[in-house]
Amino acid sequence: MSTIPEPEAARPWRPEDGPKPEVWTWPNADRPSLKVWSAGAWRSARVMARQNWADGSVRYQVEVDLRGDTMVTIRTYQWPQPGLRKAHGSGSAPSRNTDGIRVSR
Repeated sequence: MSTIPEPEAARPWRPEDGPKPEVWTWPNADRPSLKVWSAGAWRSARVMARQNWADGSVRYQVEVDLRGDTMVTIRTYQWPQPGLRKAHGSGSAPSRNTDGIRVSR
């Protein structure tokens, strides 16, 4: 039995948090990914966006199958947490252009 806690989803940005987060995205075909600890296994999570908040914190919005049953959901996690790991990077530079990308703000 693992002692790794499942990561907690981050709440959305609110006006009282200060300026809106700076949002970065990658080309859909070359997105980085994280591993998310869920239901007793490390699950692959493709990064949709990175949010840099005014307080210096970082959040990643990901697509992830949390139960291993092929039902993919979108979650945003504050980085770092014990239940999150880097899986692989992107060969492309991130962009502030979010055209055609689903990004929660």
